[in-house]
Amino acid sequence: MRVTILQTDISWENKQENLLKLQKHLEKLRGTTNLVVLPEMFSTGFSMNSRQLAEPIDGPTIQTLREWAIKYQTALTGSYIASDSNHFYNRGFFLTPDGQSYFYDKKHLFRMGEESNHFAAGNKRLIIPYMGWNICLLICYDLRFPVWARNTHNEYDLLLYTANWPDSRHLVWDTLLPARALENMSYVCGVNRVGTDGNNLIYSGGSKLYSAKGELLAAIPDHKEDAITVELSLSSLQQFRNKFPVWKDADEFKFC
Repeated sequence: MRVTILQTDISWENKQENLLKLQKHLEKLRGTTNLVVLPEMFSTGFSMNSRQLAEPIDGPTIQTLREWAIKYQTALTGSYIASDSNHFYNRGFFLTPDGQSYFYDKKHLFRMGEESNHFAAGNKRLIIPYMGWNICLLICYDLRFPVWARNTHNEYDLLLYTANWPDSRHLVWDTLLPARALENMSYVCGVNRVGTDGNNLIYSGGSKLYSAKGELLAAIPDHKEDAITVELSLSSLQQFRNKFPVWKDADEFKFC
């Protein structure tokens, strides 16, 4: 499976401009990739203006992305500001070229940014079947909580983190992404934004993709808008898991 990490600046609360930027990238990527991973809240930036910016699942942003997934024949994943039953969510999406749609509501809301004051937390983890792979989609602050990402019995093969992770904490990002790969024996992909948001927070990017051995497979330079595509091998991952089956000795537990 060919995975593209797309590191972009995000125009603050400007959906139209951010969608236009995405479409230009998709035109360039046409026919070269199976999955494009976007930053968190790719269409607005990490805004707490949920009441004004939220859209339902059948709103224009997701409808446009569904059409583009089919048109450009690639899955699209990231997050957006969603409304559902009078609640607002930082909602992850995974839209496939055959018209399938999957959604995940961010569980760990970033209290230091007052996200929990403007959004409701999700409580269900999502495993997505795609091209013979099982893919887990998580969002930004979820990265700090390894229990939520626990890959019991190899439930997933690729772990995605879509993020707006400020430059001031880049060491945490750079440390925990490979840690999640090593402890879960899975490919791990983290996609972050660059630029400065409406709250004057600076983002350096640092978007990367790691193997289950913690090897760096792809990286985009800091402070640069760019895309990079890497081909991942499911058979190589399975061979490694069979040869070095530490997952069989993992502790069993259930969420309360």
